[in-house]
Amino acid sequence: MIPSLTLTSGNYVQMMSASDQGRFQSGARVAAAEDANAAESHRIKAEVESLNFFYGNVQALKNINMAFPAHQVTAIIGPSGCGKSTLLRCFNRIHDLYPETRYEGRITLFPSGINVIGPEADPIEMRMRMGMVFQKPNAFPKSVFENAAFGLRLRGVRGKDLEEQVERSLRSAALWDEVKDRLRESAYTLSGGQQQRLCIARALASEPEMLLFDEPTSALDPIATAKIEELIFSLKREVTVIIVTHNMQQAARVSNFSAFMYLGELIEISPTEKMFENPSSKLTEEYITGHFG
Repeated sequence: MIPSLTLTSGNYVQMMSASDQGRFQSGARVAAAEDANAAESHRIKAEVESLNFFYGNVQALKNINMAFPAHQVTAIIGPSGCGKSTLLRCFNRIHDLYPETRYEGRITLFPSGINVIGPEADPIEMRMRMGMVFQKPNAFPKSVFENAAFGLRLRGVRGKDLEEQVERSLRSAALWDEVKDRLRESAYTLSGGQQQRLCIARALASEPEMLLFDEPTSALDPIATAKIEELIFSLKREVTVIIVTHNMQQAARVSNFSAFMYLGELIEISPTEKMFENPSSKLTEEYITGHFG
């Protein structure tokens, strides 16, 4: 008889592949060093207070209270239907595009102090300040250059400035070297992973304050996924990052902080290393060790 194995959060990390363990431990060391040496990492970029969200009469988010540290990556994990993507989409007001949706509470963006979901906030401005990247690449039916330039043109950028900012955004998305000779070709000629990085470049071009990733690698192969993960981890030097993911190993690899949600409620938020090695909630431990979800 094969003896049963009780999987705990501590040996969850041990059971990662050797490469994933190395990336997890390396990421944790980097994050710890940054937290110790950079005062900026202790600033709060956004704070969610008493947030409730409704689709008609259905309450999807229930009294969410949490803070997002500036220039850090926060991963939101949890089973399907727990409210991860709903929370993410509150930040750039995508819900406003659909009827019978309603917010309660606050999402305060610092240092401006604006309430992102308040009546004083312009939803279009919020979408410029909160860049978003979706599950599947959503490149526009335009050239590579025009995709990256789309938000800049809306802001009136033209000429040499436009070219320089497009190049800068493509470099920030680790894509420039691959497309610099293909800028006038259709974005659809790029691979799926390249198109996703093009979408990241398009979001970065508008110089957002935060980048929101909604399962950005779910449709990509492992090589493209690794490139996107490395990019996400490096982008926190420029912006504050929130990533929704079903992949707990991905959360362990790329994030500084992790939040676990269940049935529309925030169960726990803590430094990622702590959550995966010693979670505070029994429910969190059961989820990350595969007992449900």
